[in-house]
Amino acid sequence: MKEEINKLLERLKFHGMHERLDECLTAFERSGDPPLRLLRDLLQEEWRYRQERSMHYRLAQAKLPWDWTIDTFPFERQPAVSPHQVRSLAGLDFIGRAENVVFIGPPGVGKSGLAMGLLRQAVIQGYRGRFYSAQELIDELYASLADQSTPRLLKRLANLDLLVIDEIGYLNLQPEQVNAFFKLMELRYHRKATIITTNLEYEDWYELFQRKPLVDALLDRLRHHCITIRINGASLRSPSDSHEGECQKPPDDGA
Repeated sequence: MKEEINKLLERLKFHGMHERLDECLTAFERSGDPPLRLLRDLLQEEWRYRQERSMHYRLAQAKLPWDWTIDTFPFERQPAVSPHQVRSLAGLDFIGRAENVVFIGPPGVGKSGLAMGLLRQAVIQGYRGRFYSAQELIDELYASLADQSTPRLLKRLANLDLLVIDEIGYLNLQPEQVNAFFKLMELRYHRKATIITTNLEYEDWYELFQRKPLVDALLDRLRHHCITIRINGASLRSPSDSHEGECQKPPDDGA
């Protein structure tokens, strides 16, 4: 009978129950618990297995370049960042409110690390998200123009619970790319949350995008429901005195 049950579990793709069947049966036989408890335990294992698989899939789809987390951010080395504010953001209420978060500061102060940490936290909590460098996103939008897949790409990106656009700075932009980017932000406005990191103040976006009416509309939407965090501290990429001369992997802080 156990062999038959195992085959049925495989056919039904109940992999979590299949993995733990022997263990649960052994515990059940030793304890003498009622059969419903065995069924409950097996169903819990199946639920755990599926949740874990789903989380790993979402993490893979998020394309996070580093496994940075909010807990690994070196707040003690970056006093310009408020631990209370960041940990409040890590509660992810801003996603439910479809608010944007914009980190502004020079290179190396921790903007990317914080953005990635928040995205990772969101994915673990069940949200769907994606990390893009700004140039990568612009290039993907531009490539979609060639095969006329832009509407499909925009729809997919517009429906993500959280989109991170990293390092909006001095990009190489074509008018078509600017139009597609503005359309994406319009589709996400007041529907989904977006995190942007940039070394440019808002007024400098006019020079970047070169189209004042569109930038006016973009900033109006972006800042309507927005938390702006300026980080004016020192670069975290500078090696500490205690690590000078050592070969270091990239620190858990970001750009």
